[in-house]
Amino acid sequence: MRNVILALCAAVAFSAAAHAQQWPAKPVRVIVNVAPGGVADVTMRVLGARLTETMGQAFIVENRPGGDGYIGFEAVARSEPDGYTLAYSPGSSMMIAPHIVRRADLDPLKLLTPVAATGRVSLYVLTHPNVPVASFAEFLSYARANPGKLNYGTPGNGTSPHIATEVFSREAKVKMNHVPYKGAGPALKDLLGGVIDLTFDPGVGLAQAKAGKLRMIAVAGPQRHPEFPDVPTLAENGIRGVDGGPHFGFYAPSGTPRPVIERLNREVVKLVQEPAVRERFNALAVEMAEPMSPEAFTAYVRAESERYAKLIPELGIGQ
Repeated sequence: MRNVILALCAAVAFSAAAHAQQWPAKPVRVIVNVAPGGVADVTMRVLGARLTETMGQAFIVENRPGGDGYIGFEAVARSEPDGYTLAYSPGSSMMIAPHIVRRADLDPLKLLTPVAATGRVSLYVLTHPNVPVASFAEFLSYARANPGKLNYGTPGNGTSPHIATEVFSREAKVKMNHVPYKGAGPALKDLLGGVIDLTFDPGVGLAQAKAGKLRMIAVAGPQRHPEFPDVPTLAENGIRGVDGGPHFGFYAPSGTPRPVIERLNREVVKLVQEPAVRERFNALAVEMAEPMSPEAFTAYVRAESERYAKLIPELGIGQ
């Protein structure tokens, strides 16, 4: 009996290794759980084009926005764990939203396996020209003098910009109204149209700020943007603890063969170090992720999740 069990284990291991060597043998579907036009969507399309070239099979991007990221996660979690359906998601959907949505039937930390980190964003405080301010100092004075008057948009409940704006509101002692969207792209569209007053933008609105259609008044990140050298960081204005949130990344359904996960991880780690990819990410103001193994990325995801589990109740979000 012992020999039979050992033989079966060896056969399973051989089958998994053979599957990884052949993978991908057909197109791979990558579900992005935000709307087209956001940073997660654009960075995935950059990586998808390169993965198609380097892996020899098409990596097809499919947007499934909504439900605080859970619509996309559910589609991936219910798919076959064979490496042919993957998730690409902002870190907020994996590490923040579960502490707000709390769906007993869909815990992404249990149903999905972290594969590879790609990058994270700083956030840029953009206002519509109708808001009568020309600097961060003027904005702060105006917001404090008009509690509840300003409406800010985010890519959705529990997203990094949502958390960042609430942390900012707490630290700056201002009161603003939250308007959630299904992605950064739709939020930017309404900001340009004057439907909302401001957003903590993850980089998708930089071109409009350069063109003068929007006004950048501050950076929620470690340093100023090189193309906006006169725009200060929030920390320079004495407001700390506001950042762009955790890394974007690839996830696979739990049970996906480990060799497949490791192969995709190696490929993604290699691609995010390519000069051409880094140039595209830099244009979106994305900070590249340090190389991480699947195990290291998993540890990172769990640590960030624990951090937000403490922060979210403090902010009163989801209560």
